[in-house]
Amino acid sequence: MTDITLASKSSQIIPVILCGGSGTRLWPLSRSGFPKQFLVLSGDGSNQSLFQQAIGRIHAVAGKEVALGKTVIVTNEEHRFLALDQLRELKGEHQNLEATLLLEPIGRNTAPALTLAALYAQDQTVGINGDPILVVTPADQTVTNPAAFTKALAKSIDIAQTGAIAILGITPTAPETGYGYIKTKHEANQETKHQQDDAFVVERFVEKPNEATAKQYLQEGGYYWNGGMFVLKASIWLAALKEFRPDIFGATETAWVGKAEDHSGDATFIRPDKEIFKTIPSESIDYAVIEKCPGNAKFPIKMVELDAGWNDLGAWDAVWQVGKQDQQGNVTSGDTLLTNSKNSLIHASSRLVSAVGVENLIIVETADAVLVADRKNSQDVKNIVGQLEAQKREEKNLHRKVSRPWGWYDSVDEGERFKVKRIQVKPGASLSLQMHHHRAEHWIVVKGTAEITNGDKVIHLAENQSTYIPQGQTHRLANPGKTPLEIIEVQSGSYLGEDDIVRFEDSYGRN
Repeated sequence: MTDITLASKSSQIIPVILCGGSGTRLWPLSRSGFPKQFLVLSGDGSNQSLFQQAIGRIHAVAGKEVALGKTVIVTNEEHRFLALDQLRELKGEHQNLEATLLLEPIGRNTAPALTLAALYAQDQTVGINGDPILVVTPADQTVTNPAAFTKALAKSIDIAQTGAIAILGITPTAPETGYGYIKTKHEANQETKHQQDDAFVVERFVEKPNEATAKQYLQEGGYYWNGGMFVLKASIWLAALKEFRPDIFGATETAWVGKAEDHSGDATFIRPDKEIFKTIPSESIDYAVIEKCPGNAKFPIKMVELDAGWNDLGAWDAVWQVGKQDQQGNVTSGDTLLTNSKNSLIHASSRLVSAVGVENLIIVETADAVLVADRKNSQDVKNIVGQLEAQKREEKNLHRKVSRPWGWYDSVDEGERFKVKRIQVKPGASLSLQMHHHRAEHWIVVKGTAEITNGDKVIHLAENQSTYIPQGQTHRLANPGKTPLEIIEVQSGSYLGEDDIVRFEDSYGRN
């Protein structure tokens, strides 16, 4: 842990992880049902997802001088169990990790998301010394120098203690056109740095530039990438939003007042009022508040430089840049064979992928889709996702293997009037009590022990035993054991869509 010293401990520090977005430019690995923040993509040998890395980076600042409050995760309702599973995986490393998930019924960009977190933080710290400080970061970034990040974050917390807004500005390494920039008052003698907190004065924010303008920024100096990471008091955010965008403040506050709270095992889910939340204008933190703060005495904003090998992995080319390259500049993952190939990224998920005589390519294979792209055009992968959406193809949303709160299923084969799935159920978990109008199901246990409700009967099956669920029969699959249960399911019938399901009881609130 990096040694840090803060000027004051008067405020509670609340980590806020903004876990939205669908990562369309990283298709086919990233899909709306399993977006990039939950993927292992950093290429540093870590087996942690970007979401898990984001939590770990903030928690690294904890110590004698910094006591962190409960981590706040703002995510989509659809992703709540993905986030919960990955939080549980972190418990071994961060034993004191506690988190609350604020669930958005629909995406409304980052300004309403941060507002939910600020309202929650204030509710939780009533009667506790100090106005809570929010350490806000997206869930889909990576850094290669964690110690430098921790140092910059500690400095930002010090600034926020004074009532100012601190923003982390990324030291630019190239004339990037995909990022917004922060313009600081830059002078050779560095007198623009505040003498006490070593922070730059923010002059203005500038939009994503073209390449010529980006090169000019690097030549002039004083420009930094805006990585969307902020540290500020909850009261400051709410006051600034109320002044600059009272429409967002009012609607989000009303949705928060109508919230519902749900406890699922070791998790706390909080849902703002769904219908009110839909009326909130969609806006980013930057546009709603941050870009209006430079020069505003009521809401001073300062920038702390972050030189920590930051990358937002916004496209496959960025994944190649941060990956471990061989002598020919290739980054590979999975079962791959290459010959006479250079400067390419080859990702194999489910089978052998070979490349011969290729250069500067992106090749990504999954069980149901293959992407081949020129590295310099990897930003345009989003256009393929647009076509998938227009054609209403399922490959936009889900992988062949689909995560569920109880485990996963993998659709291994299908044809006219039949579908075959592998299904794995976690120890102690169960599917909902359900019924299908249009299909029957045959279940074969291949691993573990199954407890099966079939109409008014409950039976237990061991490995190599099977049963039949007639069409229209109420049924449930559960794993009463301490090891994963795996079955083969063969569906047969006139319609085999995932929406042919009627749930009567469900442990995960999906009735």
